[in-house]
Amino acid sequence: MSERDWLRLACTPGIGAALGARLIEHHGTPERVLAAGDARWRELGVPAPARAALAEPDSARTEETERWLAEPDHHFITRTHPHYPDALAELSPAPSWLYGLGDTELLTYPAIAIVGSRNPTPAGLEAAREFGAALARAGLVIASGLARGIDAAAHEGALAADGMTIAVCGTGLDRVYPAMHKNLAERIAASGLLLSEFALGTQPTRGNFPRRNRIIAGLCTATLVVEAARASGSLITARMASQAGRDVFALPGSIHNPLARGCHQLIRDGAKLVETTEHILEDIAGVLDGYRLHRADDDVPDKNQPGPQDSDAEADDHATLLAALGHAPARVDELVARTGWSADAVSSTLLILELQGRVLAGPGGAYTRASGA
Repeated sequence: MSERDWLRLACTPGIGAALGARLIEHHGTPERVLAAGDARWRELGVPAPARAALAEPDSARTEETERWLAEPDHHFITRTHPHYPDALAELSPAPSWLYGLGDTELLTYPAIAIVGSRNPTPAGLEAAREFGAALARAGLVIASGLARGIDAAAHEGALAADGMTIAVCGTGLDRVYPAMHKNLAERIAASGLLLSEFALGTQPTRGNFPRRNRIIAGLCTATLVVEAARASGSLITARMASQAGRDVFALPGSIHNPLARGCHQLIRDGAKLVETTEHILEDIAGVLDGYRLHRADDDVPDKNQPGPQDSDAEADDHATLLAALGHAPARVDELVARTGWSADAVSSTLLILELQGRVLAGPGGAYTRASGA
């Protein structure tokens, strides 16, 4: 199966990833789609301009994309690519191709979406950064849409924690929207991944962003909404996530804050109320454990095998927190007071100790020392 056939189909104006998926599902391969002819294309609902473009392909457009793909860390990710994410393959229809800029291996790790208002409060921005950093330190990929506000803060939090982040874009990857995030996009491409289903040259239009949001929702194990008005694209992402069988979490806020109303509506509709990262990590622990078991032959440690490779500093931190925990249940805020550490530092160390089987998470967010620890 030739990559050029995939590219010819992907570079055809009017053939998006969803329509492309329908054509490939019907015909079997891109080569057969391209050879099918006008009558077959029309039967499958291909618009007249796209049929004309399929009949007389724009080779210059395909060659321009091939030149872009020849650059380091530029990727064309089809359903046959080893890093095509299993989570996206579950969507119906699943996108047949994606463009990537950065490290595509991030697509094989469990991810959580953090989305919200483009015009958040300072408290909302701080919460997005803190959750992005803490969840990234826990080993999750932080996915968002590169938009102003909560999206950018979530990406920034992950980067500040030296964690993994994916920005799903509503344009072709040869441009950045919004332009003010050019530097942020470059940093994500250098240590994370920019992802798009749109061909090079695609400009930002209103219709692109629901499609971008569908990729975000489908890519992730769960979605966290931080500040959103009732009429918000973030709520669309959350509902797409719910429809795809993913967990949805929402951060509550003041009843006087209009940007909390969307989150409160989600909670009334069944989203899980979140106050700390522990609420999320406890809820998706099965997914994380399943991932670790799946990767047991790689460099991801088994939860029952703590491994001797911890540094002396890490071992000291673990001993310090175990001593602060003592032999009675304690919550994160109590451990913060006892150690003088930040909540994120306590949370991330507790997660490591829990995965090593040395502490147990109990009801009400309390932790206890495991027998023998």
